[in-house]
Amino acid sequence: MARALIIGCGCRGRALGEALLGAGWHVRGTTRSEAGIEAIEEAGIEAAIADPDAPGTILHHLDGVALICWLMGAAEGDAGTVAALHGSRLKSLMARLVDTPVRGFVYEGAGGAGPRALREGARVVSDAHERWRIPVEITRTDPAEHGPWLEEMVAAAQRMLQ
Repeated sequence: MARALIIGCGCRGRALGEALLGAGWHVRGTTRSEAGIEAIEEAGIEAAIADPDAPGTILHHLDGVALICWLMGAAEGDAGTVAALHGSRLKSLMARLVDTPVRGFVYEGAGGAGPRALREGARVVSDAHERWRIPVEITRTDPAEHGPWLEEMVAAAQRMLQ
């Protein structure tokens, strides 16, 4: 089965990773620091240190990855940092995916990051699909609705491989 890379593998990312593992996927999840590694590994997910604010750090972890799940919909921080995660940083990553084995991208298009940032992220992902034919899914379920959110994320991931 294919490998998914979950960018933002906190509590929700680990839940998604466990669901994908149960569906036969291989799963790698990112954390920004050593402190998050243990929780990721305890969930049975391969842990990797990468910072979505520095897209180049993500590229080191794409070996064998068919799908990326960008779980930044609930990203917190100052407005400029959140805007960059859904704007310039995401755009930079999408441009770099062209020459990788990645065959799909799931963008978390709902959450507390704010409507402006999420609209921009959805635009960036849609533009990458149009320009480079990267298959994408944009989810719309609020991550606060955990059950429906998880169902939508898993379904979106599964559709990427059809």
